[in-house]
Amino acid sequence: MEPQLLHDVTGAVATVVVHHPAKRNAMTAAMWRALPPLLDDLAADPGVRALVLTGAGATFCAGADISTLRGSPREAQSLAVQAEEALAAFPKPTLAAVRGHCVGGGAQLAAACDLRFAEAGALFGVTPAKLGIVYPASSTRRLVSLVGPATAKYLLFSGELIDAERALRTGLVDEVLPEGELTKRITEFTRILAARSQLTQAAAKEFADGRTDRDAHWSEQARASGDTAEGVAAFLERRTPRFTWSVR
Repeated sequence: MEPQLLHDVTGAVATVVVHHPAKRNAMTAAMWRALPPLLDDLAADPGVRALVLTGAGATFCAGADISTLRGSPREAQSLAVQAEEALAAFPKPTLAAVRGHCVGGGAQLAAACDLRFAEAGALFGVTPAKLGIVYPASSTRRLVSLVGPATAKYLLFSGELIDAERALRTGLVDEVLPEGELTKRITEFTRILAARSQLTQAAAKEFADGRTDRDAHWSEQARASGDTAEGVAAFLERRTPRFTWSVR
């Protein structure tokens, strides 16, 4: 099978799989290009309430396919940044499910997700210093926002890999699961996300990502949607709420 991004939608959860097992799921130029339009399609699907990004087999993503850097490193980096920004802008909750290596461009994609769950034994690294590449400013700021300046400098200066437990301590990872339990936990947690208010999630995502000009917009959305009244009524009546507001 050619290197590609696979995807499916099960229930309310879309799963995107980085599939290039011959090179530990390294991203080719075609794969970087394919990600933004795929995300646009999934974002437009009203049935999708959360998205999981993962890798085929036992590896998340070993980064960019180095052969793509021989021609135009600047173009290759631009494609990676466009894909990263498209993932960060996805309007519904995103979760990276990480097994094995999550390195270079793989770490760039994982950092662009809202949350990162990893299996014990996973390894993380940001490796441009091994290739003499200037890591993009936007990607650097995103990494700093997750792990703080000291850990970001450690990763960027050295290119060294860190294990899942250290990634958890630094904030790069949100949960570490024992081997064999990641899929079960991802299924369980995305079911929780899908049951919650999309209105709350969408507003929280914008605010947490630093948007400061939409307070009035979200107040009006909350007032018009009726979701708050529904949530309170459901709580008092001890039933599952039926939220109606959606991103699309």
